[in-house]
Amino acid sequence: MRVLFSAMAVLLAGCSPSGGMAKADPACFNRASAKIGGPFKLTSQTGAPVTEENYKGRKALVFFGYTHCPDVCPATLHEVGVAMTLLPKSVKPPKTVLISIDPARDTPEALDQYIHLNGFPTDIDGLSGTLDELQKVADEFAAPFSRDEDADSAAGYVMNHSAILYLMDENWKLKTFFMPEERPEEIARCIAALT
Repeated sequence: MRVLFSAMAVLLAGCSPSGGMAKADPACFNRASAKIGGPFKLTSQTGAPVTEENYKGRKALVFFGYTHCPDVCPATLHEVGVAMTLLPKSVKPPKTVLISIDPARDTPEALDQYIHLNGFPTDIDGLSGTLDELQKVADEFAAPFSRDEDADSAAGYVMNHSAILYLMDENWKLKTFFMPEERPEEIARCIAALT
């Protein structure tokens, strides 16, 4: 899986920002993989059990993060929110799915509060689970994470994690992915081109 993760990063070529709904970069069409995204069992922000079956029939934009993330997570989710507003009206926005990799702190209640922050996508789910469940789904996405002790952190630790956004198709197969440096305009163009 780590080899695939590295290969995905090499395959990526950023879409050039030219404003509006300009033509999507051809790389947007060359990032699919049958090896990314598999079955999982997690818990939603409502406390209900969920699996990949809950997301079939509609595209989903998946991101691994956590509620105490100081910068990357809120910035990424804010940019996803902006990208969703830039989609043409004819394109149904994908469901955004935040999978927390911090089971010690991210209860369903904590995730429910976090995902409703201003600027995040309005159609978003927050998922959590046990460490074993989260490790399994992270492995399916080649999205490694780790807990690192940090005496300077208020909680005593920080979580290191992947910052890739995964666009899953209606059958829960990877359609494309986006790296952290891609702007909302680029994400919106790619999603629109893939509908």
